[in-house]
Amino acid sequence: MRAMVLCAGLGSRLRPLTEHWPKPALPLLGRPLVEYTFALLSGAGVREVGINTHHLPETMAQVAGQSCARLGLSLTVVNEPVIQGTGGGIRGLRAFLSGGTSVVFNGDVLFALDLPRVLEAHRASGALASMVLLPMPANETYAAVELDAAGDVRRIAGRGPTGAAGSKAGAAPSEGRPGSPERLTPWHFTGVHVLEPGLFDFMKAEGPEDINREVYLRALEAGQRVHGIVAEGYWSDLGTPSRYLATVRDLLYGQVAAAPFGDRWPLTAQAKGAGNFWSEAGANAEKVAGPAYFEAGCEISPTARIGASVSVGRRARIPAGARLNRSVVFDDTTLKEGEVLLETLAWREHRIPAPL
Repeated sequence: MRAMVLCAGLGSRLRPLTEHWPKPALPLLGRPLVEYTFALLSGAGVREVGINTHHLPETMAQVAGQSCARLGLSLTVVNEPVIQGTGGGIRGLRAFLSGGTSVVFNGDVLFALDLPRVLEAHRASGALASMVLLPMPANETYAAVELDAAGDVRRIAGRGPTGAAGSKAGAAPSEGRPGSPERLTPWHFTGVHVLEPGLFDFMKAEGPEDINREVYLRALEAGQRVHGIVAEGYWSDLGTPSRYLATVRDLLYGQVAAAPFGDRWPLTAQAKGAGNFWSEAGANAEKVAGPAYFEAGCEISPTARIGASVSVGRRARIPAGARLNRSVVFDDTTLKEGEVLLETLAWREHRIPAPL
């Protein structure tokens, strides 16, 4: 089975970090974010993956290639000079994905998903495609995917095959098609699809398009089934500084199941220090409350104070008197003596507030 990871997005809400890294390439406790997804796919038996690129395409292709080499995966890359959206991006790898059932992930999410169970549920459904869903997160405004009693998708972002407006994200269960007593239940789409090759027949020949709001609705109009698979597991889209920092916190505090990621899990791949921290080879740290993570080559002054939920990147320098709590210092960043970081992402000269 083959898989695709969508990697062409701009990551505008994480600037200036995404002026240097495409969002799927952002370091996350010593691994590029996309490598977590590659590890999940590898554990489910995937051996060939494809990505699309647009923003910083050379960097994205290089990072993905290095991750695939570590995991023993082959990589196919398609660049989009003009960004094509989720539907157009998948269409760009049609030749790669058309041999059978395939899996597509958004490249900017961390999802501790039991992928083999999802694949089994998709095959049992007999559907043209399946959308992997979770309960709607509290206090979020994601557009809802609405399912009927059989678990099939009937509306996406308030639109169904009739074109009629439907319920908004997070709304109470709603009526089905006009004249039908059927009740629909809203769910949150995780960015994971399972696709059969026949879905490509409902894509445009060229140009940008959205798979959820356009391609799937065309398939539903034609009487095809799109199934909803309600899953479990930690999920984060890391789309803002606060979400990125919250994900670091959750990883360090053990809130993310390690098993789906196999031996690529960073907190088991590295030795835990005498204190409450993990340290790659070549990192040093002494006065640490933790939990914290230190990447290779970082330097921590003996008089620096490291609190909870802290990650320090490769070759970063934390000088005398610096104090860090609930913060991330990215690669090649040097703090000032006595500098205090609280709920902040630090990269080079930038200090990005990330309130939890």
